[in-house]
Amino acid sequence: MKLRTLAVLTLTTTVIAACSSPDQTENAKASITEASIAEHVSVLADDSFMGRAPATEGEEKSVAYIIEQFEKIGLKPGMPNGSWTQDVPVMGQTTDRNTSLRITNGGREVMNVPYGNELVVSPAQDQESVNISNAELVFVGYGIVAPEENWDDYKGLDVAGKILIMKNGNPVGGVDGFKGNSRLYYGRWSYKYEIAQELGAAGVLIIHTTATAGYPWAVVGNSFGRERFTLMPESEERAPTQIAGWLGSRPSVELFETAGLNLEELMAAADSADFQPVSLGNIRVNIELNATYRTMMAKNVVGVVEGNDPIYKDEYVVFSAHHDHLGVGAPVEGDSIYNGAMDNASGTSGLINLANAFNMVKSDLKRSLMFVAVGAEESGLLGSKYFAQNPPVPAGAMSANINTDMLSVFGRTRDVVSIGYGRTSIDPILEEEAAKQGRVVIPDQQPEQGFFYRSDHFSFAKVGVPALYMDSGSDYIDKPEGHADWVTDYLRERYHTPLDNFDDTWDLSGTVEDLKLYFSVAYRIANAPEKMSWTSGNEFEAARIKALDELNQ
Repeated sequence: MKLRTLAVLTLTTTVIAACSSPDQTENAKASITEASIAEHVSVLADDSFMGRAPATEGEEKSVAYIIEQFEKIGLKPGMPNGSWTQDVPVMGQTTDRNTSLRITNGGREVMNVPYGNELVVSPAQDQESVNISNAELVFVGYGIVAPEENWDDYKGLDVAGKILIMKNGNPVGGVDGFKGNSRLYYGRWSYKYEIAQELGAAGVLIIHTTATAGYPWAVVGNSFGRERFTLMPESEERAPTQIAGWLGSRPSVELFETAGLNLEELMAAADSADFQPVSLGNIRVNIELNATYRTMMAKNVVGVVEGNDPIYKDEYVVFSAHHDHLGVGAPVEGDSIYNGAMDNASGTSGLINLANAFNMVKSDLKRSLMFVAVGAEESGLLGSKYFAQNPPVPAGAMSANINTDMLSVFGRTRDVVSIGYGRTSIDPILEEEAAKQGRVVIPDQQPEQGFFYRSDHFSFAKVGVPALYMDSGSDYIDKPEGHADWVTDYLRERYHTPLDNFDDTWDLSGTVEDLKLYFSVAYRIANAPEKMSWTSGNEFEAARIKALDELNQ
């Protein structure tokens, strides 16, 4: 009772303090300028940083620069040992492409799909060699187990020793438990591998179609057909899952026909919660794989602005932005350095600017703020994944995550997009603060693309932390007709190419406004009576409950 009374009294005085210095707050926001944004972007995206790939001299320079800025601002090192950095152990896997998927029926080979145009497959873990022989193949629909949606594609199937083949994506359109047309985490390839591994399957093949994936086979081939990166395994224990890969639509249709099944009909049947797994009968899978590995160490940079409330200073608002990019690669127009100015020197600059602004109002803050510049995002969100799994403070102590990735550099807008709108208690705060700027908050206009799962905030969401990831809208102010289309073309031509360079003709007025909006939202979260939460029934709600329970044990 005394603690509760103290908490209420502390909260009251803290809120009064938080509201008592409007000039100080406005001065903090005023510190976010076009010049300060441009300064950090131009440095981080300079050729001398060589594209900032993990475990390179370019990353070392980036990390040193970010630490230098955090020290100048007055942040404190955020790791428990007093360090600014967290090592991220990363493993690179290269699969020998000289292999094929051999399909037999009753012992007779009926198909042979070579690695490449319609097949990519790798060892599922860190095996140097894999030999799958005579494994049963089972179609498991979407391969989803979602209790909150009353959905289970496995229906108690014993998957041991079996290769699971499944549909990409997740049910949409209000079919049974799944509402709307949003791509959920259940629809991501990574989830499908994870659940199959958790259940103990021997392997996973995802059927690719452009419609269900949202991208053509070329994207799959380019992403999965070269060196791939994962976090180093933390234990010697290994799941029985041996292979994971994608199979193109043409060989998939042929495969099911060979088994006397109609793939189109089965894909349609998978849209029902009543779907039952379907064995492909006497069809068997055979494949041999060889892979080589290398290890390296990426870096996260962590700084803290401490809160002042004696009860709540141990709770955190965590900001994230990835500092890495693609390094040096195939030349385009004679340039081989992938500078990553928009992606994501812009977001890292935003992180530094927000850290500086909040350090100016640190006496107002009830909760503490943590600023995390994560590495190895382009390798699969690995820096943020490692941080979320090995945090310096418990996930249950994190009130919210705010992620800055590819800030808009194209001018002010009347709208702002909340990626994953309606998922958390952050959105009402975002709407109120955006309204003060004369802006409206709109949902993601392409929910089927699953953008909520494609940046570092997702790593925090997976451990239960409510996350905000937003984008500028497309209703530009004082821009000529067609400006939004020009922006789309500009991004398409430069994204993940050496053409993503700093441009001193960028209009950073909108970048400033977006960062001020982030500041206003985070300021309120830092001083809110309660931690942020997921909306009831959200796919990450269970993880949040678990994190809070662990904190209170």
